[in-house]
Amino acid sequence: MVVCGDDALAHRLAAELRDVYGERVTLVVPSAREPHRPRIPPPARALGRAGALLGRMSAAMAWPSPLSPEALGDGAEPPEEALRIVEAAQPDDAALHEAGIAGAGALALVYDDDELNIHAALRARRLNPRLRLVIRLYNRKLGQHLEELLDQAAAVAALDGADGEAGRDAAGVDASTTVLSDADTVAPALAGAAVAGTSKVIEADGLLLRAAERPPVPPGRPGGPGLCTLALLSASANDPADTAGSAPGDEGPVLLPDDEATAAAAGCGTVVLETVSYTGRPVRRRWLRGRGAPLASLFSRRLRWSLAGIVGAVLALAVASSLTLGEDPLHAVYLSLLDLFAINEPALDGPAPRKVLQLLSGLTGLLLLPVLVAAAFEGLGTFRSASALRRPPRGLSGHVVLLGLGKVGTRVLTRLHEMGIPVVCIEGDPEARGIALARRLRVPTVLGDVTQEGVLEAAMIERAATLLALTSEDTTNLEATLYARSVSPRLRVTLRLFDDRFATAVYRTLRAAHPGALTRSRSVTYLAAPAFAGAMMGRQILGAIPVERRVLLIARVDVRGHTALEGRTVAEVLRPGRLRVLAVDTSAPDDPEPEAAAAAPPPPAEERRPAQLVHELGDDYVLRPQDRVLLVATRQGLGDLHARNWAPAAGGQSGNRQNGARQG
Repeated sequence: MVVCGDDALAHRLAAELRDVYGERVTLVVPSAREPHRPRIPPPARALGRAGALLGRMSAAMAWPSPLSPEALGDGAEPPEEALRIVEAAQPDDAALHEAGIAGAGALALVYDDDELNIHAALRARRLNPRLRLVIRLYNRKLGQHLEELLDQAAAVAALDGADGEAGRDAAGVDASTTVLSDADTVAPALAGAAVAGTSKVIEADGLLLRAAERPPVPPGRPGGPGLCTLALLSASANDPADTAGSAPGDEGPVLLPDDEATAAAAGCGTVVLETVSYTGRPVRRRWLRGRGAPLASLFSRRLRWSLAGIVGAVLALAVASSLTLGEDPLHAVYLSLLDLFAINEPALDGPAPRKVLQLLSGLTGLLLLPVLVAAAFEGLGTFRSASALRRPPRGLSGHVVLLGLGKVGTRVLTRLHEMGIPVVCIEGDPEARGIALARRLRVPTVLGDVTQEGVLEAAMIERAATLLALTSEDTTNLEATLYARSVSPRLRVTLRLFDDRFATAVYRTLRAAHPGALTRSRSVTYLAAPAFAGAMMGRQILGAIPVERRVLLIARVDVRGHTALEGRTVAEVLRPGRLRVLAVDTSAPDDPEPEAAAAAPPPPAEERRPAQLVHELGDDYVLRPQDRVLLVATRQGLGDLHARNWAPAAGGQSGNRQNGARQG
């Protein structure tokens, strides 16, 4: 495996491939000595509110690179055959040749520059047409076109060499191209962490699955229904002080427990998988709401009520004129309008009711004049401010304050807007990537340095429900978090931090200082690396479910070719702490000959039935080669599934069946 990059994602991905999947990795970076990640300045240079906290934690923390000897443990360099680092400023032909691109199985291009990744991908496809490519791109539309172009180039190269030895060697080689965005990968998890009661939702094979976090259940009381228990949370997961009876203690969550461990862990918070139904908005209703939006955006509510009042007064005068003078209703309306605009003759010789109605119509006309002037000014101001950022409304409360509109913040803003959650953005750069999106969506935005006084107050942080600190600077995120907690101690906070050790120290310190408030820390590279690693291994990882500072992966895997799955029951595949089957797609028909099944095209998407959940099939269901399973696994569990020599789990019946399957 070859990984090329210039930031933390490259280091994290290389460590993921080596430690989890056991692959030999060549890492191409501009410099092996530079960590390529944001550093937190020393306490003397730190901002006021963050300086004290950084000073308290600096003695207890180290800053090793993810691939340094300190991070690897045992004080030794990684083995030469497991990891090789190549220093190259650019991924040119010489650098790719030195990295062994000709014999590599997969290449990941994770530079922060989209253009650099595209050039390197075209160059790599030319040097090795059989190479599996994983490319990091922020532009979605460009990524789709690039996938089609590179896949077509690989297909043409395979046809050109089909008659030769290279073509025969290329048979069965996966030379696909996968374009991923780290921002798109982590946005759902960050958006879900920002909202109370909103959990991670993953759509796969016609199913909508949600990981819901549940509080501890008192002993003797049954818990709520759910498909399975994904994790047992630690005692400090919900941030109050440690409680007795929490089995995991403060050592972290227990992932993928079996039924016995779940039953024995009384008083623990849990993460349970649930099925949810689609609750999207009807298209017709949204279209009608969009048709009525221009009037509401042009004129304020007060002005609209004023206009409605004047129209009502005119109608009342017309009705009174028709009843008292016996005139035709249409003629009465006509006379009322003439009197309103002061273009009718005075009723000097008319009856008293006529004189009174004319005076009232003239008074209403005087009231109409300032309303028309206000409408003209409001309409002009709306057109002038169409390109300006919207300010937070006065009565806003219970909203999410989003700090940072970079790549990650922009994607999170899109997700929150789709969920219908009120958001107020804070950005210090007027030319940031997400400013145009906030302007188009009419999301209230505050421009200014969040470390300055009054910026968070302008975003109404005292009435907010959640703070999402997603800038690329750890110090800025920590500064905003500390000040927001001083204003609103029970504010829910999710902050983006790079280093895991620093994030753990911040998490524990904030938990101790504010035991009644929820605090979550997330690392973009930590959440995104499994998806990139899975794509390099040829797996389709659908999403990641963060559980405290750990991650569970949802993956779709074909049973054929996996000795850990093929010919085994669902119960035998279960490996507590590592792997669990959630659903099985059984829409493919039975085929007695594997060669015929491999050659047959898959059924169209509209003809495939939704996958069946495990509790619908039963634990005794035997997985067929043509089945496709939906798995939830830890990083190590997914790596074990891909391992060439899969080690069976402990247990007599399971081990005997596995040995029998191997012999067969």
